[in-house]
Amino acid sequence: MLFNHCINNNSMSVRSRTITLSVKRKTGDVFEAILNLPPKMAPDAKKKEGNWWTFTTERGPAQLKFFDNKQLGILDYQYVDTEAKWDVPMRIIPSGDSSEILITLNKPEGMSDEVFEKRTREMEQITQTMKQILETN
Repeated sequence: MLFNHCINNNSMSVRSRTITLSVKRKTGDVFEAILNLPPKMAPDAKKKEGNWWTFTTERGPAQLKFFDNKQLGILDYQYVDTEAKWDVPMRIIPSGDSSEILITLNKPEGMSDEVFEKRTREMEQITQTMKQILETN
């Protein structure tokens, strides 16, 4: 599910998209699985100095670093590729024997609306792959 947010403040427009997904796995398991997900999503993923994951995407080299607090369900991350730097809030919320994952994509400064929309659609596809991996592993 995708939620659109747009706040207009005269000359400033802040745009974001929140992607939500349900995973049939307990929250603690989902949390740990996501921290170790990069090699399952990108075969060349390697953990480097400072806990950065590096890997190759269709845009070239990229890197990812998690900023986590398991007790609070916070699994924020920073993603950097050749096009942009993304600071992404992510939350893992318990829902019985399942978990809800909320990922908010804020449009990076200088990125066009068109590119942001394209990247958001790509992220929706990535989250579906992530869901399949989380539920089968």
